[in-house]
Amino acid sequence: MDLVTALARARSAEEPGPDTPAGPAVPPWPGPPLLVPDAGPGDLDLDRLLRLSLLASDRSGRLRPAASAGALHPVDARLVVGARCPLPPGRYGYDPLRHRVHRLGPQPHGTPPGATVELTVTPRRTRSHYGHRAWPLLLLDTGHAAGALWLAAEALGAGPAVLRLDGRTETPLAAVHLPPPTGSPVPGTAPPPRRSAPPPLRGTPPRDDLRALLGTAVGASAGELAWCAAVGPPDPGLLEAAPDGTLRRLAAGEARPTLAVWAARQAWLAEAGAVLLGRGCPVGADAARIRRTHLRAGFAVQLAQVAAVRRGLAARPVGSWQQADLGAALGAPPGRDLVVHGLALGTTTDEERTS
Repeated sequence: MDLVTALARARSAEEPGPDTPAGPAVPPWPGPPLLVPDAGPGDLDLDRLLRLSLLASDRSGRLRPAASAGALHPVDARLVVGARCPLPPGRYGYDPLRHRVHRLGPQPHGTPPGATVELTVTPRRTRSHYGHRAWPLLLLDTGHAAGALWLAAEALGAGPAVLRLDGRTETPLAAVHLPPPTGSPVPGTAPPPRRSAPPPLRGTPPRDDLRALLGTAVGASAGELAWCAAVGPPDPGLLEAAPDGTLRRLAAGEARPTLAVWAARQAWLAEAGAVLLGRGCPVGADAARIRRTHLRAGFAVQLAQVAAVRRGLAARPVGSWQQADLGAALGAPPGRDLVVHGLALGTTTDEERTS
């Protein structure tokens, strides 16, 4: 099935079938597993970079720095290593459960210093639970992984990292080039804990926080999506960032119950403190635009989620949306402005209130 058809089906009201086996959590990389050596002076700290961005922190592999739908983690990483890295130049497959690499072959001609992480997916992992709704989630997860790499590079003083999220290729779907460090590690920028907040998330975040998070999402999506935030009482409605940096009202009225229906009937969203919404990717968009928009949406929500946690908020990505034509609900022609990704926010969770 082509990607255009796959997205149309994922956005429909059709229900997924029963779960199927997810298969191995790591590709069967060839050759012996190799340690990632410590970095020498002036080298890219590949060990620390992978620990901050892709490494699983539990044996099941569910807890990682990058968010993933259903914690299924379909994204696989191949490393193209150049000079000024602790590993010899070459191509490697990464095992995020064991924090080991497997040499795949020599590096391509012209490989720059540092390392490029190429991101691909194993669709079976996400299809095992989400069935025909998997493809947009696979793309969003890839964007989240790119965001985790970007944030890790920032924390280590490597950079600026170079993103390739243009959607032009299927393999790899995305790539992040991480040059050798040009500065010192930045205190306080290491990614926060790896678990998304469990629902429900209640309590409306302060307006300053909403304004900052909308700004983060807008900047990270590079013009591919429009962003707003749905908030509840005492003044329910949709808010967006104005050009002068303030918040302005996009629409009045309670939107969260409708969002809960659109988001695979996740009822808890109706009481979320706020929901950031990225919309775009019109009906009939070609495959490159679908990939580009979803990759950017995942990247933006990864950055916004980390920023929210740093501000003391609870945050949980929401990636599965059906018939979520927000543009039409706001009076625009149908099929132009559909919800692509979301981030639920709150000041507390039930888990925190009962602890």
